[in-house]
Amino acid sequence: MAIAREQTPAAAPGGRAPERAPLVLATLILVAGVANLNLAVANVALPEIAKDFDAGQTGLNLVAVGYSLGLAASVLYLGAVGDRYGRKLMLILGTALAIPASLLAGFAPSLPVLFGARLLGGVAAGLAFPTTLALITALWSGAGRTRAIALWSGIGGAISALGPLLSGALLEHFAWGSVFLITLPLAFVALVLAVRLVPAHVNETSDPVDNLGGVLSVVLVAALVLAINFAPVPNRGALALGLAAIALAAGVAFVLRQRRAANPLYDLDVARRRIFWVAACAGVIVFGTLMAAMFVGQQFLQNVLGYSTLGAGASILPAAVLMVLVAPRSARLVERHGARVTLLGGYVFCLLGFLTMLLLWREGIAYWKVFLGYALMGIGVGLAGTPASHSLTGSVPVRRAGMASGTADLQRDLGGAIMQSILGALLTAGYASAFATEIAGSPNAAQVSDQVQTQLEKSFASAADAAQQYPAHSDQIVAAAKSAFISGDQWAYTAGIVAVLLGAALVYLRFPKRDDERALLARYEAEDAAAAPPA
Repeated sequence: MAIAREQTPAAAPGGRAPERAPLVLATLILVAGVANLNLAVANVALPEIAKDFDAGQTGLNLVAVGYSLGLAASVLYLGAVGDRYGRKLMLILGTALAIPASLLAGFAPSLPVLFGARLLGGVAAGLAFPTTLALITALWSGAGRTRAIALWSGIGGAISALGPLLSGALLEHFAWGSVFLITLPLAFVALVLAVRLVPAHVNETSDPVDNLGGVLSVVLVAALVLAINFAPVPNRGALALGLAAIALAAGVAFVLRQRRAANPLYDLDVARRRIFWVAACAGVIVFGTLMAAMFVGQQFLQNVLGYSTLGAGASILPAAVLMVLVAPRSARLVERHGARVTLLGGYVFCLLGFLTMLLLWREGIAYWKVFLGYALMGIGVGLAGTPASHSLTGSVPVRRAGMASGTADLQRDLGGAIMQSILGALLTAGYASAFATEIAGSPNAAQVSDQVQTQLEKSFASAADAAQQYPAHSDQIVAAAKSAFISGDQWAYTAGIVAVLLGAALVYLRFPKRDDERALLARYEAEDAAAAPPA
C-alpha cells in the first residue's frame, strides 16, 4: 500500500503555506522562468538562423518548436517520476541540465545540432518545470494557492513574452547564438536558491512509476508534433503519415496501459472529471495561441515590416506587461465568479487579438496596430491562464500533484507545440502557394528555373538571398516574398481564430458554473480523502 510522505507546512491566512513562503514562491517562479525564457528566445533569431544555415521554413519551424517538443513529450513522465522520487531532486536536476543545453544551442554548428540542443533543453525543462506547479499545489492551499498560481502563471507568461525583447537587444550587437545564452545567469541563481530554500518530500508518493506508460506518452507527443510539422513539406507526405500512425498507435497503447496498470502514470478516472479535462483542453488553446502568435508575429515584424531585432522584441512588451497586471485580477475573478466566466473572458480577448492580426496586420502598418494585437492577446492569456491551471490542480488529490502539474505544463507546451506546428505549417503552405501564384502570374515566369522557384518558395530568408543573387529583379522578388508571407500568415491567423472559437464553445457548453464548480470540487475532495491510503 502506498504511503504518502508529507512535511506539514505552516498555517497561513487563507489556507496552508510553507515557511518563508514569499522566498519559496519566488524561487519556484525563477526556476519556471528559466524554462519560460528558453521557450521564447528563438523566435526573434529565426531570420538570422535562416540566413546562417540557409534554412527552409520547415527547418525554422522545427527549431522554434524543438524546445516545446522536448518539454511536452517528457512532462507527464517526469512529473510522475518527481511524485515518486522527489520533486526537489527533479527541480535541481532540470535546472542544472538547462546550463549545458543552452551552451550547446548557443554554439551549435548546424541546424540539426541546434534542433537537438533545443530538444535537450526541453527535456531539462520537463524535469524542472512541472515540479514548480506541483510544489505550489503541495505547499499552498485555499485562496493562497490561487494567488500563488496566478503569480506563477502571470509572471511566467510575462517572462516568456520578454524573451524576444532580450533576444532582440542581444542580436543588435552579437550573433544569433547569444540568445540561447540569456538564461545562464538566471539558471545559476535559480539552482542555488532551489537547493537552499525549496522543501523536500512534500506530499509525495511511494507508488512505483509506470515506466512503460511514460515511454508511450513520450512517443505519442513527439510523433504527433513532428507529424504536424512535416505534413506541409513537399515529398514528406509518407513521413508525416507514418508519424501520425505511430502517434495513433502510441495513443491507443497508452490508454490501454493506463486502464490495466496497477499504478498508472495518468489516472484516467481523475482525467475524466469534467473540471479537469475541460480545463486541460481550454488551456492547450489559450497558451498555444500566445506562443503561436509570437512565433508568426516575430517573423512578420522583421520580414514584412522591416523591424530590427530589438524593435521586433520590444513590440511584445504590451503582452508581457498586461499579463502581469491581469493575472492577479484573474485570481480574484476566479474566487468571485468561478473559472468558467474568467476563462470565457480570456477567450474573448484572445479572439480579438487574432482578429486584429488577421484584419489589420499588413505591409507598412503603424505600430499601434501591432500594439493592439499583442495587448489583446496579453489580456486574454492573463485572464485565462490562472483558471486553466487552477482548475487542474484543484480537481486532483495532492498525491497526484505531478499529474496535475504535468497536464498544466502540457497546456503550455503541448498547446504551444501543436499550435506553433499548425500555424507554422499553414504559414509554410500559404507562403509557398502564394509565391507559386506570384511566379505564374509574372511576365518573366518562363525565365524562372525550377531550382530558383524552389529557392523562392522555401522561405522568406531564402527568397531574400535570391534577391541578392539577381539584383535586376531584387525589388520584384522582395515584394513578392512579402506578399506571399502575408498570405501565409493570414492562413495561420484564421486557424488561430477557429481554435479559439472551438475552445470557447467547449468552455461555455461543458465547464460548470460557479456554484456547480464548487460543489464538484468539494465532491472530488471527499472522494479523494476516502480513497487515500492511511499515513
